[in-house]
Amino acid sequence: LRHQIETLTQHIDSTSHRKKIQDVLWKYGKLFDLRQPSKIDIALDHVIDTSQHRPIYTPPYRRSPHDHQTIIEETEKLFKQDSIEPSTSPWCSPVVLVRKKDGTTRFCVDYRKLNDITVKDSFPLPRIDDIFDQLSQSTYFTTLNFKNG
Repeated sequence: LRHQIETLTQHIDSTSHRKKIQDVLWKYGKLFDLRQPSKIDIALDHVIDTSQHRPIYTPPYRRSPHDHQTIIEETEKLFKQDSIEPSTSPWCSPVVLVRKKDGTTRFCVDYRKLNDITVKDSFPLPRIDDIFDQLSQSTYFTTLNFKNG
């Protein structure tokens, strides 16, 4: 891992900046390592406010045998990774496979009916110009791509 970090940061001219970034990558290396899935285990309380609406059950959509097999395989993979767990909830939203440009599929869930009855959060999104103002003195920028989630 240390060799990978050194290779990834060799383009940074400033020795002090390179060292700081290497220290972060070393400390949190598992979060950046794509060779195997990693899980950040944080206990969060999350509630979707549907007021007093009764549970919505949307049955699975009709699909081809190939898509059905893809869903089974993806579900088994997510279960083995401890990303999902069995449920007996009366709520149900169907799985949707979305074709990506590269020909692979993205495993998604169609929550439109749930979204229709969800009480909207009144917390305002930050203004983009305020975000740019906060970033104006920054030197390094990054993006996060949460592959499955």
